[in-house]
Amino acid sequence: MTIETPKSDIPAPAEKVFTYLSDMSNYRNLMPDQVINWQSTADECTFTIKGMATIGMKIVERIPDHEIKIVSGEKSPVKFDLRCHIEAISEKSSTAHLFFESDINPFLKMMVEKPLENFFNYLAEKLKTVF
Repeated sequence: MTIETPKSDIPAPAEKVFTYLSDMSNYRNLMPDQVINWQSTADECTFTIKGMATIGMKIVERIPDHEIKIVSGEKSPVKFDLRCHIEAISEKSSTAHLFFESDINPFLKMMVEKPLENFFNYLAEKLKTVF
């Protein structure tokens, strides 16, 4: 399963967006109210989505001012890759979008695809309000 969010226009330079997204502790500010039990370090986080599952994520690669690669952590029920792509538009603005990939069986995909799309779109939209 693949989910890609639309590009979000962010009123901040790519370097600033990259620095913010390079610290998993900052992701707490992007999460919806349904996220509880948040725990994080700069490189990893775990959280629970009410009524769903506990999810773990960790940053495994940082390409300065361009991309952050996140993978599922030990507590995640499924393995996934999440990439945060950042693109400079000008000295004062940039765009960002999320790209999610996972091998989810077809039955589970039917149940989780729409909630995951909504979740990632929420994160991408919320990023606009941080800066």
